[in-house]
Amino acid sequence: MNQNVVDNLDMASMGYKQAFSRKYNKWSMLALAFNILGTWATFAYDLDGGLTDGGPVSILWGLSTVTFCNLCIAASLGELCSSMPSALGQAYWIFRLWDSPWGRFLSYLCAWINTFGWWAVTASQVAFMTNFALAIKSMLDNMWLGASGWLLFVVYLGITFLFTIANAVAGRKDYVLPWLNNIIGIQFGALLVAFSLSMLISTGVHSNLRYQRASFVFGQWLNRTGWPDGVVWFTGLRMAAYGLTAFDSVIHMAEEIPAPRVNIPRVLYLVVIISATTGGIFMVVSLFCMQDLNQVLDSPTGLPFTTLVTSTVGSGGAVALMVLFEINGLGQGISIMTATSRLTWGFSRDGGLPWSNYLSHVDAYWNVPLRVLWIESLFISLIGVLYLFSQKALQAVVSVSTIALTVSYGLPIVVLVLVGRDKLPSRKFDLGGWGYLLNSVSIVYCCITTTFFFFPSTPHPSASEMNYAIAVFGVMLAASVIFWFMKGKATYLTADRTMQEIIRAQNLLPMAEQSRSDQIRFYIETDRSRLAASRLMALWDMDAEGQL
Repeated sequence: MNQNVVDNLDMASMGYKQAFSRKYNKWSMLALAFNILGTWATFAYDLDGGLTDGGPVSILWGLSTVTFCNLCIAASLGELCSSMPSALGQAYWIFRLWDSPWGRFLSYLCAWINTFGWWAVTASQVAFMTNFALAIKSMLDNMWLGASGWLLFVVYLGITFLFTIANAVAGRKDYVLPWLNNIIGIQFGALLVAFSLSMLISTGVHSNLRYQRASFVFGQWLNRTGWPDGVVWFTGLRMAAYGLTAFDSVIHMAEEIPAPRVNIPRVLYLVVIISATTGGIFMVVSLFCMQDLNQVLDSPTGLPFTTLVTSTVGSGGAVALMVLFEINGLGQGISIMTATSRLTWGFSRDGGLPWSNYLSHVDAYWNVPLRVLWIESLFISLIGVLYLFSQKALQAVVSVSTIALTVSYGLPIVVLVLVGRDKLPSRKFDLGGWGYLLNSVSIVYCCITTTFFFFPSTPHPSASEMNYAIAVFGVMLAASVIFWFMKGKATYLTADRTMQEIIRAQNLLPMAEQSRSDQIRFYIETDRSRLAASRLMALWDMDAEGQL
């Protein structure tokens, strides 16, 4: 059977019609995920956090720990996606696994947590690129005192607008977004090589520079927080966790790749392995080439990475590399907004967001959910208003992205373990006897990191040192519950709505390519929905031509 027919039937069996073309292949999807994780670039931005919360030991060995645990999560989510590939992802799986009013409510909360997490990820990329753009200005003009709040906000708005327009225009032709992601991914890998070689060669050829000892790179413990070392080990995982979070991007793009039941699980574990490897290489090089730890932490630009690069390759070379870093980061941001828009659109399609009927529209000319892109842009711009008042408040919103995404990974895995793995529909990627072990490791990791990532930077913080992520997360949960009673309870993933979508989807299928019995068998085997199969049989019986 033609793969396109199979994919369309797959969508219909879950109650959806095909809204996007399947323009990505496995490699362009891997490039998109690699760009979105941006692991080594994220480590560059958060270098000060890693150096103070455990130092090299926390950075490298913490990365090894996080990589292992994230591979368990990727395998667990890959199995779930192989059984139920949907743009809504984690929330849809909860709804299907826990067939009860409470399951539907938890699914709704998970959808909000996941969606808010992705809005925060997009805002964080915009904030990173804003700060790096103005850091380049500081590197060029030592007399410049730094950007005021209004300038930060204006640059932030400009970058948000760029991401939105680029996504809208690139969707016009099917080949543009995959091609763009491939180019950005290749550039991102090449830029890692450029940074690494520049720092290594410069440190080796200049007599006034030296490499750090291996004992420092692989064994130095640094605790500048005031917390006991045991606590710092867990809080120090934040840097590695943020750099390896957001691999669920490919899950929300499942409706734009052929054979998602096979391809999505492959991309999930491959991107974790590749991103962790490149991030580890980058940090080993950075630690070996670091000259003065205190100078790096007290960076005049506010970004220790810029000082690290300047101290090795010189100011001219550092500026050139940072300009390339900024350009590539803008490309990565386009990929991030792509994935965010698909999740937001999927949540709207399932009746979860206010004005869902309006937001779930896919523009026929631009071939993208244009309304979602503009609403997203507005929300992300509102987050940027925090630049006018408090960098700390903005950091809280940004840091909650890791927590929100981690929670959204853990919830469907917990539900799967509680209801029993036998409840999973048939799938191409099956963990078999390893399932419960990998699921359990994933749950323990999600619980531990979520708890410790709410900790403030010091045991007795002042108002400026508080970690306000818990407040932001609490507000988001409260808003979710309010929206549930206002709208979600009546419209989110309702049975009637799902059946309507099944029928609408079936209208678009090339029925002549398979017999009625093959179609019915497909519904029963892939969806275990005998109700859907029986309804379709009844409809077919009413039409002698076999068409709905």
